[in-house]
Formats: sequence, structure tokens, C-alpha cells
Amino acid sequence: MKYLITGAAGFIASRTAEMLLEDGHIVVGVDNVNDYYDVRIKTFRLNRLAKTAGADEALLKKLDFFGNDPKTYTGPEDFTAGNLRFVRADIENREALDKLFEVNHFDAVINLAARAGVRYSMEHPEVYLTTNAMGTLHLLNCMKERGVKKMVLASTSSLYAGQKMPFNEELPVNTPISPYAASKKAAEAMAYSYHYLYGLDVSVCRYFTVFGPAGRPDMSVFRFIKWIDEGTPMELFGDGTQARDFTYVDDIARGTIAAIRPVGYEIMNLGGGQNPLTLNTIIGWIEEQLGKRANYDRKPFHKADIKETWADISKAARLLGWKPQVDVRAGVKASVDWYLDNKSWVKNVVL
Repeated sequence: MKYLITGAAGFIASRTAEMLLEDGHIVVGVDNVNDYYDVRIKTFRLNRLAKTAGADEALLKKLDFFGNDPKTYTGPEDFTAGNLRFVRADIENREALDKLFEVNHFDAVINLAARAGVRYSMEHPEVYLTTNAMGTLHLLNCMKERGVKKMVLASTSSLYAGQKMPFNEELPVNTPISPYAASKKAAEAMAYSYHYLYGLDVSVCRYFTVFGPAGRPDMSVFRFIKWIDEGTPMELFGDGTQARDFTYVDDIARGTIAAIRPVGYEIMNLGGGQNPLTLNTIIGWIEEQLGKRANYDRKPFHKADIKETWADISKAARLLGWKPQVDVRAGVKASVDWYLDNKSWVKNVVL
């Protein structure tokens, strides 16, 4: 099969692409490699992805992630390695997408490109709407015009703010409390309209607090590991009793791939599915792995944050045969191990 994966330099998308390549599929990856967070992390993921595809040393050298500039991507604008083709492009650019759809017949589109982050969306709401909503619309139009019938669309647990736990997919999510959540709701609704009007098959995956090796440096697990190891006062909003349904990235990637199957139009939670774990619990496990204690820079709980998340994952189990396999504590250990193995350059990553 040939799959278009958007956001291919991103945390979840790069791992999803790796798994598809390992299974022998053809992957066309698209990413604008923006500087929302340190591009060296994104370049590392592209390097790892190219290596999975069988890239030669010349290409891997071009995908150098040891550079000193956290905001400038210096790798190739496009490259091919084995069954992987990468194109630096933005899903907001309809012309660039048209070119991709003209020369490829995709069996499915896995749309994982997104502007993420609740707090940042309050400062820059416009870009969240243009990427998360308009970018999704561009992809849907390309699919309609080129006869591509399947989309897997990444969405978010942030939509469940204020709802009764555990969160199930039947809950009304019509009161998003951040521009990020609102933009994701817009993408879900637009995808449904294209399912209804044009027969597109859409799996919407609502992800719950994804973490793991080479994770996003704006998210808690990455930041906590780095801060605790360095002895830097750790920025913590609230008292640490807020809880999340942490989910290991490999489980999320597997669920995303499982969601490629035909479903009509369905929204499915991909989360840990256990009782939510507090940030204090995660911090304690990181301290244990590093053999160091955290120092705190405590800040008020943020208005746009959710106090707790907890996924009802029975629908994904029923429709996809999916359930998480990696214990959260084991995932924290893997994240710490990756950080220590890559500390020579990760120490310079800007949070």
C-alpha cells in the first residue's frame, strides 16, 4: 500500500511511518518542519525514519541533527530512501498538495500534521485554524478529486474538557476551551461532511497524552526528564495532582495504523484506558530512574488546561482490535533511557 503521512517529522507521525515501512508499505511523508519547537528533534526523527527506510550514509549525513540552530531546518527539502519519500511542504499550501496527489495514488491519507499545544494556541489562534482546519479541508478536497477514499485524522482528548469521566466518544464536545481544541473539532466536523457528501471513509483518533522517546519538548515528560537531570527548577502549573491518561507512542502508532481499516465515519479514543496518573506520580518515576530529585518553580493552574483525562477505549477495542500494550512506567523508563543515550545533543535542545 502507499500512504500519505502528513506531519512526518512529528512525534506520532514519524513513529507511525516507521512501523508502516517496517511492514513493507510505501510512505510519502510531508512536513513543513516549522520551528514551533526545536527543529533538531524533528531532524533527528527524519534521520531515524530515513535509516529505517535503508538510507545511505550520504543522506543520513545531510539529515544532521547536531547543529546549533534550534529554529532552522538544514536538511534536504525532499529525499527518497527505499520505500520512503519525504517532501518538505505545508498542508496549508493547496498547490503543493495537488502536485503530490497528481503523481501518487494513495491508498489512504494519515493526517497527523497539526499545530499542537493548548497554551500556544491562545497566543496564535489564527495559525491553529489555518493548519488544523483549512489544512484538513485541503486534504479532503484532494482526496475527493483524486478518488482517495480513506483518511485517518488525528484529534485530541482536549475536546473532553468539563465532561464526565471516563470520556467516551458519545459525549457532546461542543464547548472547547482552547483554540487548539476548537480547531480540532472543526477538522472532525469537516471530515464528517465529506464522509456524508462524498462517501469518504474517516477514522478520527482522539489521542490522550502521548509520550515516549524523541517526544515533543513542549510536553511534560520530556521537560521533566531534562529539568530534573540538569537540576533546573521545574516549571509546574498547579500542585501536580492533575492527572492524565498517559499513552506510549508505540501504542498510539499501532492504533493509528489499525484505524486505516474501513469504518464509515467513526471517532475513537486511543488512550491508556486505566485510571489517570498524576503528574506527581510521573515525576517520582523519573526521579527514580535518574537518581535525582526535582526542584520546583510552581505556577498557578492554567485556565485552559484540563484537570484530569481518562479514556474509555472500549470502542477502539471493538472496532480496531486495539488496546495499549506498554505499561506507563515502562514507557517512562524508555523515555529516560533515550534521553540519556542522546544526552550529548539533547542537552542543547531548547524547551
